Amino acid sequence: MPRILHLILYFLLLSTCLSAGNILHVGAGKPFTSIHRAIAAAKSGDQIIVYPGVYTECPILVNKPITLSGYGLPVLDGMGEKEGIIIDADSVTVEGFEIRNTGYSYIEDRAGIRVKKTKYFNIQNNRLILTFFGIYLEHAKSGIVRNNAILGKPLGEANSGNGIHLWYCADIDIDGNLIKGHRDGIYFEFATKSRIRNNVSENNLRYGLHFMFSNDDIYTRNTFRDNGAGVAVMFSRRIHMMNNLFHLNWGQASYGLLLKEIYDAEIRNNVFQKNTIGIFTEGSNRINYTDNDFLNNGWAVKVAGGCDKNNFIGNNFIGNSFDFAAVGNMHSNQIEKNFWGDYSGYDLDRNGIGDVPYRPIKLFNYVVDQTPETIILMRSLLVEILNFSEKVSPVLTPAEVSDAAPFMHRYSR
Repeated sequence: MPRILHLILYFLLLSTCLSAGNILHVGAGKPFTSIHRAIAAAKSGDQIIVYPGVYTECPILVNKPITLSGYGLPVLDGMGEKEGIIIDADSVTVEGFEIRNTGYSYIEDRAGIRVKKTKYFNIQNNRLILTFFGIYLEHAKSGIVRNNAILGKPLGEANSGNGIHLWYCADIDIDGNLIKGHRDGIYFEFATKSRIRNNVSENNLRYGLHFMFSNDDIYTRNTFRDNGAGVAVMFSRRIHMMNNLFHLNWGQASYGLLLKEIYDAEIRNNVFQKNTIGIFTEGSNRINYTDNDFLNNGWAVKVAGGCDKNNFIGNNFIGNSFDFAAVGNMHSNQIEKNFWGDYSGYDLDRNGIGDVPYRPIKLFNYVVDQTPETIILMRSLLVEILNFSEKVSPVLTPAEVSDAAPFMHRYSR
């Protein structure tokens, strides 16, 4: 290798070593026994390693750009009355801690980890147990919340906080977290251009994911299971929800996905399985529902008033009690090339598309909407006769809710 390359590599290594921060050690028998004192002594770019033990010096204020690392999952105990960690500086990493027992409060949104008006943060590989709010981001930008387990004990909506809570944030990655036992698993309000990926949100009191006034966000490969309701998306634009599982969200008013006043969205390649209602949409326009599976739900899709220019194309409807219900004018919506499990038409030209249009709204839908108690007649001969008579001579079911080209075989995902 020419001498000039040796010199270049030498100076690069030297500059890297000079720019690297120091490592400060905290724990029994270490130079520091207090996390507070280690932070006070640290300089920008330093790393603080905290060794196993229980530390009761919460709240821990991180007010300089450092890395705070737990080794062997040291415990930060709020003793039932204090927050865990407060990040109040840019370029902070917090990783490898168990944070617990912040206590519940009716006058403050107490959190296991709070991020305040900062950017370029990284919160990863932590375990938060019995915190009021788990991870609370306010006016934060360009950060990562990854691979954390946030485990609460729901006591009721009034005294339970959210697992991951975003307020006026942008460009945030929420990736690979497990959230259980909170009011809402993940909550977005005025949180834009962010990504929610690979998370499991289950057994939460209200919603697995709840967001409002949050535009240009992407939600992919998440599981929302056994929550009060799966996901609520409200008053937002340009939302992309892809490859998610909405599963076992049962209850009197429980949805896999609730959409209210949503515009220009993509709902694609999701599985809605065993929910009271797979999707309930109201006042939502220009949404593409494509390549989704609706499996064994009560209602697969319910469309309320004010929904225009939506497309339901290439979905599988299998084993649902009711595949479709609609209120109001559906003329501007397109329903086409879906697979319907109980379609009984024929395909004489063998092109894979049924020759007879399919009308997914049955007369019994209206009966149940007007008198919910009649659901007990669901599998009775009377209902079969009722639906058949309406199919032969439609009078009450809307003609515009019809799939003119139903697929004969289930789509493979």
